[in-house]
Amino acid sequence: MDLLISVGLPLALAIIMLSLGVGLEAADFRRVFTRGFPFVIGALSQVVLLPVVAFCIVTLFALPPEIAVGVMLLSFCPGGVTSNILSKLAQGDVALSVTLTAVISLLSIVTVPFLAASSVAYFMGDSAPIVSVTDIAIAMFLITTLPVALGLTFRHYFRGLAMMIEGPLSKLATLLFVLIVGVALAGNWQLFVDNLGIMGAGLITLNLSLLLLGLMLARMAGLTWQESKTISIETGIQNSTLGITLAALITGTTTGFSPLSLPAAVYGITMYIVAAPFLLWFRSR
Repeated sequence: MDLLISVGLPLALAIIMLSLGVGLEAADFRRVFTRGFPFVIGALSQVVLLPVVAFCIVTLFALPPEIAVGVMLLSFCPGGVTSNILSKLAQGDVALSVTLTAVISLLSIVTVPFLAASSVAYFMGDSAPIVSVTDIAIAMFLITTLPVALGLTFRHYFRGLAMMIEGPLSKLATLLFVLIVGVALAGNWQLFVDNLGIMGAGLITLNLSLLLLGLMLARMAGLTWQESKTISIETGIQNSTLGITLAALITGTTTGFSPLSLPAAVYGITMYIVAAPFLLWFRSR
C-alpha cells in the first residue's frame, strides 16, 4: 500500500498526463487564438463556474469537512483524457475539447495550489493540515505539466511512433485509473459506507448540474450544437485521478489513502453513470 501511494499514484497520473501530451499537437494550442470565443466560454465554465457550483453543492448537502474538501479538490481538476474520449463519443467538437483540456491542464499548476490551500483552510479550520502552496505547485508541475510537455515534444519529433503508442498508452492510463479508484475505495471503506448516501447524492447532483449548466451557458453564448456538447462535457467531467493525487499531496499520506480522496474515487465511478444518458442524447442530435 505504501509503495502504491508514494510511487504508484504519482506515476499513474504522470502516465495519464503523458498519454494526453502524446495526443497533442501545436495546432491544438493555436486554436485558442483562431477560435477564441468558444475556448473562453469553456475555460470560464471550468475555472469559475465549476468551483462555484461545487461550493454550493457542498454547502447545500452539509458534507463533512474532509468530504467537502475532497469535492472541492475534484472541482479544481481539468477534464483530462476522459473528457476528450466522451466528447468524441458524443460527436462533439473534439478539437475544442482537446484544446480546453490541454490549456487548462497546463494552467492548473497556477490555479490548483492556491484554490486547494484555501479550501482546506475554510472547511477544516483548526484541524486542517499545513498546506504548502509551493510544494503542491512543484508536485503539479512534475506529475502534470512536465509529462504533457514531454508527450507534446515526443509527438512533434516522432509523430509516427507517437501515433503508434497513443492507443496502448491510453489503455494503460485507463487501467491505472481503475486500479487507483479501487484501492482508494478499499482503503477508506468504512468512511465510504458511512457517507455513501449523502456523498453519492451530492456528487451526482454536482455532475448533473454541471453538465446542464455547461450546456445552457454554451447555448446562451450562441455556440454551435457541436461546441455546446463539448462545453457541457468539459464542464461536467473532471480528472478524478488528479483529485485523488492532490488529496495525498495535501495530507502527506504514506500509509493509506487520504479520506480527502474518497469523493474523487466515488466520482470516478458515478460520472460515467450520469454522463451516459447525456451521451445518448447528444449522439441522437
